[in-house]
Amino acid sequence: MTIYNAINLAGGLALFLYGMSIMGTGLEKFAGGRMEGILQKLTSSTWKAVALGAVITALIQSSSGTTVIVVGLVNSGIMQLPQAIGVIMGANIGTTITGQIIRLSDIAGGGIFMEMLKPSTFAPILAFAGAVFFVFIKSPRKRNIGQILMGFGLLFIGMNMMTQSVSGLKDAPLFAELFSKLQNPVLGVLAGTLVTIAVQSSSASIGILQALSSTGIVTWGSAIPIILGQNIGTTSTSLLAAVGTSKAAKRSAMVHVYFNLIGTAVFMAAIYGIKAIVGFSWWDTTMNMGDIANFHTLFNVVVTVLFLPFTKGLAWLAEHSVKDEDKPEADIEAPVLDELLFKSPAVAIQQAHAAVETMARNARANYGEAVPVLYSHDTECIALIHKRESLIDKLEVSINNYLVKLTDHELSDVESHTVTELLNFVIEYERIGDYAINVVDRSGEVFDKGIEFSPRARKELSLVDSAVKEILDITLEAFHGDSLERAAEVEPLEETIDLMIELLRESHIHRLKDGVCSIESGIIFLEILTNLERISDHCSNIAARIIGREAEDEHFDAHEFRRNMHAGLAPDFNRKLEQNKEKYYAPLMEVQENG
Repeated sequence: MTIYNAINLAGGLALFLYGMSIMGTGLEKFAGGRMEGILQKLTSSTWKAVALGAVITALIQSSSGTTVIVVGLVNSGIMQLPQAIGVIMGANIGTTITGQIIRLSDIAGGGIFMEMLKPSTFAPILAFAGAVFFVFIKSPRKRNIGQILMGFGLLFIGMNMMTQSVSGLKDAPLFAELFSKLQNPVLGVLAGTLVTIAVQSSSASIGILQALSSTGIVTWGSAIPIILGQNIGTTSTSLLAAVGTSKAAKRSAMVHVYFNLIGTAVFMAAIYGIKAIVGFSWWDTTMNMGDIANFHTLFNVVVTVLFLPFTKGLAWLAEHSVKDEDKPEADIEAPVLDELLFKSPAVAIQQAHAAVETMARNARANYGEAVPVLYSHDTECIALIHKRESLIDKLEVSINNYLVKLTDHELSDVESHTVTELLNFVIEYERIGDYAINVVDRSGEVFDKGIEFSPRARKELSLVDSAVKEILDITLEAFHGDSLERAAEVEPLEETIDLMIELLRESHIHRLKDGVCSIESGIIFLEILTNLERISDHCSNIAARIIGREAEDEHFDAHEFRRNMHAGLAPDFNRKLEQNKEKYYAPLMEVQENG
């Protein structure tokens, strides 16, 4: 093997890795994040988790990628450890698809049809077609298809370069001696582990072994321990991904380690035990690309089936390896925004969406206690409210920073638009939290000055408070489920709240002029009404953005949308407005009339 062969080998490996990377990225973009979204919905069935983990890994062509996503989802609290175990098992099966694809290089036979099936023929055609799609076509979806085709073609071109560059090794005595030594199981496993750690991909290391098999020197006895070692080496990626993450994420990484380590040990014990007792006639025969791919698949399928009944045992090992700390957990914790998930923008966006929802729930919880605390001035409750507000403020900063960093990565047009909308949602919910705090802060003033609201004022405020709580609940449900139906219910209720507050302002100003209530209590009452109106306005903004985002209209005008609704151009607006007025405005009129 000359220096030129070594250069070709390095270049072939580079093309192989790059092709596999861009093909996986293209497939992920083409799926629009749906694959990752499915991962979050696993709840009970381990078999379902295994199947989905296998399918997703087969599609993105990387068990490391799937495992890193899983570690990130567990770290952010979106996925629990039991769910992660099944997905990790499935990822080990899915990653064997790459080897099965590469084995196409072994196709033999004459004729035009058989020649066209050979990767050496179709790979350059696919790469060229993909480049044309990717460079000259503006449609994002077709560009993704081009990226997939280009990656697929480059993968095989790189594989072909590696195969040709190592062809001279079959006549090298040193190479033959090296592979004879690798029949030592310890050395073979160590070699497979180190190569996989170096290239950070078991699929790539399997591809290298398949390329070497073209020399005819790779035997079953030397290849089996290498393949088993490659399954240990691939766990290094998840371990690196778990550095600096939560305990649950570290445990997910340890599950991957234990699964592959114990599985390798069990498989080796079985194979070498049987060999010692019975012997294998094929042990010293050569392996081809198909044999390597089949053994890799067989190992991962068998180990997964063996371990399925023992998922709780894997979880127990991981939990005892990464133990809980003795210090008590905080009552209110911020969700983790894991930058590991930038490798999968769709998942990172979903994680940010969940963090915004945490903001929303804390803002809703604070408002739920804001009006009652006006009368009770419960100091413990007030302290908890301020603790939640502190979390909302921290989340505002962390989510904004996270989303801004995410924009530095390659995003589709839809993902870019979603990021922009999430930044707007952060602003809206932060303002809602601020207005809730404004109401709470009035309780200190009421307590210090000994102010009391009249029974009539309390009834009036109670009705508006109920309406604001309902609009917050509807808005949160719409945001959580991206529900157009629930979002459309917000504006009629917001209009009702505006009418109620307008009525109360006028009547309260009259009471102030007539001297029925004190100036101090009157001003505080009007300030509270203003804050409640602002909360309602921000709910309206959120609902309009949800409708605009779901409509996938980049030029959606929320103000124009609201004007059309108020003008009766939107279906059901008037009907829902009348229902809300009957529920809240009519009782308020009764309180006004009865004094």
